[in-house]
Amino acid sequence: MKTAHFFIAGVVQKIGFRSFARDSAVKLGLKGVVRNMKDGRVEVVAQGDAEAMESLERLLWRGARDADVFSVDVEWADEPAFMRFDIEF
Repeated sequence: MKTAHFFIAGVVQKIGFRSFARDSAVKLGLKGVVRNMKDGRVEVVAQGDAEAMESLERLLWRGARDADVFSVDVEWADEPAFMRFDIEF
């Protein structure tokens, strides 16, 4: 199972981006977590098949309704399996 850390920069906090990311990931059958970072980015850690991960990356570039995404950086990792997709506060 693939695990990707997506780091999304831009206008992505306080606009519903975490909910957008979680809902998008769940619809794609992915598991993981989404969280705000102290530097203003949002991190999405997602697990699933490669096709779903590519679809998620495209959706993250689009972002939530009021988002203005400047970049989406991806780092691949080996991680223990997630049971569901959560938002961390």
